[in-house]
Amino acid sequence: MRFRPCIDIHNGRVKQIIGASLADEGDLAQENYVSGEDASWYARLYQEAGLKGGHVILLNSTGSPFYEASRKQACLALQAYPGGLQAGGGITPDNAGDFLDAGASHVIVTSYVFQGGRIQYDRLEELVKAVGRGRLVLDVSCRKTAEGYMVVTDRWQRITSERVEENLLERLSAYCDEFLVHAVDVEGRAEGIEEELVQLLGHWGGMPMTYAGGVHSYHDLELLKALGRNCLDVTIGSALDLFGGSLELDKVLEICGCRI
Repeated sequence: MRFRPCIDIHNGRVKQIIGASLADEGDLAQENYVSGEDASWYARLYQEAGLKGGHVILLNSTGSPFYEASRKQACLALQAYPGGLQAGGGITPDNAGDFLDAGASHVIVTSYVFQGGRIQYDRLEELVKAVGRGRLVLDVSCRKTAEGYMVVTDRWQRITSERVEENLLERLSAYCDEFLVHAVDVEGRAEGIEEELVQLLGHWGGMPMTYAGGVHSYHDLELLKALGRNCLDVTIGSALDLFGGSLELDKVLEICGCRI
């Protein structure tokens, strides 16, 4: 289990938010932490620590008046740590190259592929053609419903008809290099991981996959490692000391087996 760092950007600032509170109207979100540092500060810290494969996420829609400020922050991080970070948020075949040229190792995509509540394979193939399977991460972040864990899009505001299960992961793995999975119901709440989802993901374990959501203690990390059969990587936001939380980065890296 590797630790994957994160830089979440909302309204032009590095923040940690409660995922389920994000709303396009008014560009609102319930904030856990707003950093006084810019995104490049975090990127340099991750580079110095030798941490790769983290994600920079733009949390504003492309139509937001804050989108350009958030994009500039993302590019600062990518330029500060070339090849060390992935970029996501509003990625399409038309703009993916811009983020790769800015220094992203991969682009992370959800909404462009999951249109109308279903996977659009023609769009997925278009993305693969534009950036290559080896530089594409598919975000299958999800919420639990009566039908199971359903993929959510549009900054976690729209529930699709696609259920996160082994069959879906197997099909999508032919098109990408990794998966990113936010457990949206617990994202940003620092109240514990989504154990059932972790077990599901770890049981498949077919390719690199990063889990995000709810980690708030060192015990959570040990539990994640056990339930995920040591097949999942992890990212931590609000609970990490870098973002005002109580978990020390050094200790987290020790548990994950990637101590500085």
